[in-house]
Amino acid sequence: MELPLDHFRLIGVSPSATSEEILRAFQLRLDKTPNEGFTYEVLTQRSELLRFTADLLTDPDTRREYENLLLNGASGLEFSSNREVAGLILLWESGSPKEAFKITRKALQPPQTPALGSSRESDLTLLAALTARDSAIQEQQLRSYSNAADFLHEGIQILQRMGKLNEIRRDLEEDLFSLLPFRILDLLSRDLNDQESHKKGLSMLENLIIKRGGLEGHNKSEYGNYLNQQDFEAFFQQIKPFLTAQEQIDLFLELQKRGSIEAGFLAFLSLTAIGFSRRKPEKLFEARRILKKLNLSGLDSMPLIGCLDLLLADIDQASARFSSSSDENLRDWLNNYPGNKLEAICIFCKNWLENDVLVGFRDIESKEVDLDSWFEDREIQEFIEKLEKKSIKTTIKPNFQNQQNKIESSMKKTEDFDSSLDKIDERRLPWPGGIKQEYEKLNKQEINFNEESFKNKPLEVYRYFIEKIAELKFSFGEFLDNKKFFSRSPYLIYLFAFLILFIFGIGIGFLRNNTKKSIQEKTIAEKPLIKLDKNQEMIDKDTNLETKKKPINEFDSNIIKKAEINFNNFKVLSKSSPSLEEIRNLINLWLINKSNYLAGNSEINLSKIVTNGLIERTIEERQSDIKKEIFKQINSKILKISLETQTASRIAVLVELDYLEKIIKNSGELVNETRLSPLKVKYVLGFSNKSWKLVDFVSGL
Repeated sequence: MELPLDHFRLIGVSPSATSEEILRAFQLRLDKTPNEGFTYEVLTQRSELLRFTADLLTDPDTRREYENLLLNGASGLEFSSNREVAGLILLWESGSPKEAFKITRKALQPPQTPALGSSRESDLTLLAALTARDSAIQEQQLRSYSNAADFLHEGIQILQRMGKLNEIRRDLEEDLFSLLPFRILDLLSRDLNDQESHKKGLSMLENLIIKRGGLEGHNKSEYGNYLNQQDFEAFFQQIKPFLTAQEQIDLFLELQKRGSIEAGFLAFLSLTAIGFSRRKPEKLFEARRILKKLNLSGLDSMPLIGCLDLLLADIDQASARFSSSSDENLRDWLNNYPGNKLEAICIFCKNWLENDVLVGFRDIESKEVDLDSWFEDREIQEFIEKLEKKSIKTTIKPNFQNQQNKIESSMKKTEDFDSSLDKIDERRLPWPGGIKQEYEKLNKQEINFNEESFKNKPLEVYRYFIEKIAELKFSFGEFLDNKKFFSRSPYLIYLFAFLILFIFGIGIGFLRNNTKKSIQEKTIAEKPLIKLDKNQEMIDKDTNLETKKKPINEFDSNIIKKAEINFNNFKVLSKSSPSLEEIRNLINLWLINKSNYLAGNSEINLSKIVTNGLIERTIEERQSDIKKEIFKQINSKILKISLETQTASRIAVLVELDYLEKIIKNSGELVNETRLSPLKVKYVLGFSNKSWKLVDFVSGL
């Protein structure tokens, strides 16, 4: 057998050592015989090898000859079969336990396994255990804890297979267990691209916590007090930043199911963190539900729940939670705060998020919390609006300094309206401002009608009022069949009755002037957009044409770049009943141009197909992005479209989108990426100014 060893390393001296130094090292090695339990036979062979080396290196001729061999590339020493175990012991002693372990392990494997019960088998088994332990120590010094565990694990397996040295095997098992926290840290701290190692580390962490009886450590460790509660908490604080928010949520919820109360509290914090950082208010609901069920001794949960209520725009509830706090110092601080109470609650919530919630996650950047951006987010606003089922609630505005005054002013204005309007479900309204805003507009609206100017234009007069009533029908179309609504709003009944009688009188006048034929000529057959891009051809079902190419979608970058829509040539939808394909085309135009505008690539010019209110909302969103020095790249493809409702003045369709949104800083840094497939969106079209226009949309149905 050839071993990776030379005579200088074997005896433990440098190649420049003198004969006196060699003899001194030889005597020290003889006196320091390994006492781990090797047989007398192998120790005798070891002494003979040391003496042979000392004689060779102290004789000038043999040493010169050996040095020439080394200079000519000779490496390693040959050992006879009866001395190979002694040679392996010397290799181990020379500071190469890993090489010695690998060769020893190979020597113990079939068909090389020595005779059962022989001294050679005993010596090799003992040497495998010792070299495995020392190899693990070397790897630990290099912070390669996973490799260290592998050496210990293989050494334990060899001892189990050979059925020897049970006491040493238990020592190796204890070393392996004590290495577990470091192994977990090693695996989880690696790059996330190493998914296999990361998953293995997660599994080992969960098993460790479960085995010790949860985060609280209710079960006694099988190895005494090695990993006591104080050591474990220090270890867990070190390991936590290497876990993503979702990984922590999954881990803590599983531990909570097994009875760990502290895990439930950490799950509450993780859900709050991912809910706030990723703009997912539904996660805040889940977090609040968990916290309400917890019974942690000494925990004052009221201000924490109040912070969640604040983020969900329930100001009254948040204030009540803080007032119910058992912390007298907190209550005194709130009562003595120089500003208003809402401002104080916002400051508390901001500090709590920064210092206790948004820390210790691998995928959440810890930075200053901006509550303004939270409440300005369109998705947050839409989510909060959906929560308002039976009353118009006061919403939080971005400027917190004057917030209380704005809220009181809003409530005072609300009292001036008919009290029955407060019970209307605002989520069903097809316009952003709510029914009260529209009611004010109607009361202030002035319709200038000069009978003389229309005397010779009966057809134009008729069309004018048809257009006006269509707009009114659209605005209140969802409430026409709601008897409870009319019973609670007598003013609208009077308004509609007046309009109906007025238009009926005008209609009688038209009949006298024989305008029936002219009225019927109002409906004009038209075709939708014929061509938007060379990659798409639209169809007109009335002419029985077939689609020759796939519909346009925003995932095709070439189409996005070339989607410069010529609205002067675009024919608006004036049909009384447009087809689904035509509606699909209109929505596609909206998606493409909105995407280009929010990306800062073009101006928005959609007045022919979109109402001014929706355009203004889009412009406000872009202005907000400019202030934040960001822009959005939105890719959306219509997967499915279906008709929900259709009247003479209102059409609602349900659309499923393949949706990808990237928020990017002006410097090019990616801030956030959201992928939803499918994203369900309800689009509402209204008939206005002789054509159908996109009025509003509601996403996340």
